[in-house]
Amino acid sequence: MTKDEAKLRIETLRKEIDRYRHAYHVLDRSEISDEALDSLKKELFDLEQKFPSLVTPDSPTQRVAGTPLKEFAKVRHDVRMTSFNDAFSEEDMRDWHARLENYLGRKLAPAADAPGVPLFYCELKLDGLAIELEYEGGVFVRGSTRGDGLIGEDVTQNLRTVEAIPLRILPRAEIERNLKQVGLDAGRYDLSLRRLVVRGEVFLTKREFARVNRELAAKGAKTFANPRNLAAGSIRQLDPKVAASRRLDSFQYDIVTDIGQTYHEEEHLLLAAMGFKTNPHNGPAKDLAGVFAFRDHWGEHERREAMDYEYDGTVILVNDNATFDRAGIIGKAPRAGIAYKFSPREATTVVEGIKVQVGRTGALTPVAVMRPVNVGGVTVTHATLHNADEIGRLGLKIGDTVIVQRAGDVIPQIVRVLPEFRSGRERAFKMPAKCPVDGSPVVRDGAITRCSSKACAAQHRESLYHFVARAAFNIEGLGPKIIDKFLDEGLISDAADIFELRAGDIAALERFGAKSAENIVNEVAEKKRVTLARFLYALGILHVGEETANTLAKNLEFPHYDSTVPVKSIVKTFAGLAVDDLQEVPDVGPIVAKSIHDWFREKRNLALLERLEKAGVTVEAMSGRGGSGDGAGGGKFAGKTFVLTGSLESMDRETAKERIRAQGGDASESVSKKTSYLVAGAEPGSKYAKARKLGVPIIDEKEFLKMLGE
Repeated sequence: MTKDEAKLRIETLRKEIDRYRHAYHVLDRSEISDEALDSLKKELFDLEQKFPSLVTPDSPTQRVAGTPLKEFAKVRHDVRMTSFNDAFSEEDMRDWHARLENYLGRKLAPAADAPGVPLFYCELKLDGLAIELEYEGGVFVRGSTRGDGLIGEDVTQNLRTVEAIPLRILPRAEIERNLKQVGLDAGRYDLSLRRLVVRGEVFLTKREFARVNRELAAKGAKTFANPRNLAAGSIRQLDPKVAASRRLDSFQYDIVTDIGQTYHEEEHLLLAAMGFKTNPHNGPAKDLAGVFAFRDHWGEHERREAMDYEYDGTVILVNDNATFDRAGIIGKAPRAGIAYKFSPREATTVVEGIKVQVGRTGALTPVAVMRPVNVGGVTVTHATLHNADEIGRLGLKIGDTVIVQRAGDVIPQIVRVLPEFRSGRERAFKMPAKCPVDGSPVVRDGAITRCSSKACAAQHRESLYHFVARAAFNIEGLGPKIIDKFLDEGLISDAADIFELRAGDIAALERFGAKSAENIVNEVAEKKRVTLARFLYALGILHVGEETANTLAKNLEFPHYDSTVPVKSIVKTFAGLAVDDLQEVPDVGPIVAKSIHDWFREKRNLALLERLEKAGVTVEAMSGRGGSGDGAGGGKFAGKTFVLTGSLESMDRETAKERIRAQGGDASESVSKKTSYLVAGAEPGSKYAKARKLGVPIIDEKEFLKMLGE
């Protein structure tokens, strides 16, 4: 990016960030998610770091929050209230660490006179409202919001209603006893406390948030989008009775007044000794490895769900106050502190292009090519746009700034275009009139655009990718690049050829050795035996997904021998079924039935099935109706439907589905009132929230394994 391009982008970022922040902090209205706003701020910060000459005093990176509301008296802070720059990865944290050491001109290390003091202090970053509390003679006299960092809003009366905020500090003798209990020498501190200024956070618990929103909804009043907005709105009420009714909570985490403290960890102990409420989950870290461990521990989904309040990351501070002060402030943030946030589920990026790929069924799918962006813990550069109608709905143009979303097991997707960032150089996109692979005319099939040629090369390649995929034959190590290589080199022409591969032929190819060739052949040999549901899914029949394949396997009669269903028996069964017969299978409608019927009457498909049987592919049969496999005909999960979300430690998702089906249960992809259990692994997606809303029982991996009998 040139300097002129950066200048234009920076100006747009500043303008829109200011607008979003004004709506959020002053009007208590969220126009985009906190995560998306954080992403925009991070982009602005990075650009200003790259082009420091473009930094201006009015940049959002140079100030904190919004303008104080006019209805409240203004309060000037003795010491500026700052915010923190954001980090989202270990790499970001190492960069921050390196920048700090470069500025200080030395390595970060414990002070010589206190070698045992940890280097960092870690705090949970609450989703609340920053406040400052002033005490004179031990009595609470004034409380204020952060405002613009220098001047805040006087909200003393509202803060007095927060039970967690003491109206009077504990007596000196009691403070001294408390300090002695935690191993601090009270004689080191000025405990006269003629004037004391501390800072903290006001927040609302999840329980209170739900209660207040229910009451507002019952009155027909506007509800709040998140606990942070409700907490801010409560503190900014002119009538303190409203604030009192909201049952706000508060933690304190900083002492502004110098009473002899030398470390930030020490300040937390002092605050607790004086009677302030501090977060018991905060703690020290001796190095970056400890910081990463703290962040990962509190970032676990189950732990965040179990906590009674929202937090979106951790605040990391250099523990030594002298070093912290020496590092100073850059823009709006202290150099020696940073907000190490959890992986965002939303982020902003720029769509640099749109390419069209042809899938295994001939569907032309537009795919956005984006500037790399970290979403949900992974760096993504592509996101499907589904079809032309979706592009129209989004109003997307090439060059647009967009919000990308990814949560748990959800693939990255563009959920919103931000047209206010357009420079005029954006370009409209049109679906091609001809297939980009074989030049055949395209046709519309509802919302889908398809290649009219059934022999399209792209369909052929995609069908092979699908055949070996995890939910199908699950042939590990045989990914798209290797399949492409085998096709290009003439080793395979269809799925049956995969089971005829020879190690010598593979080893002769460029970048393949004897060991890798042997591994592929052994893996293929081990996967010749497959369940009936996996086999039907692997065939790539239009409209037949995992659930439909499993339903067919459980509900149709397939003659079999001992523990296997011969491929020719599968062909014979489907050959004898009319479209009307197939529609009698649960959840199989006329379109799906016709697709299945037609597939088993196409010569090239029948030839493939015959070749698969000759290649030694065997299909498993299990006890139950027709030997249909995957748990048909009984089992302790009979009549129960499971939905999986997030990742499991003990097994992959496809194995879990097989285990469920083997015991008579159904493994569905979508949550409904009919769902018996939602199995929630790490980083669950939107299914988790839907299950909670519908009252579906939610179990973790440990409970799931226990149900399986492990």
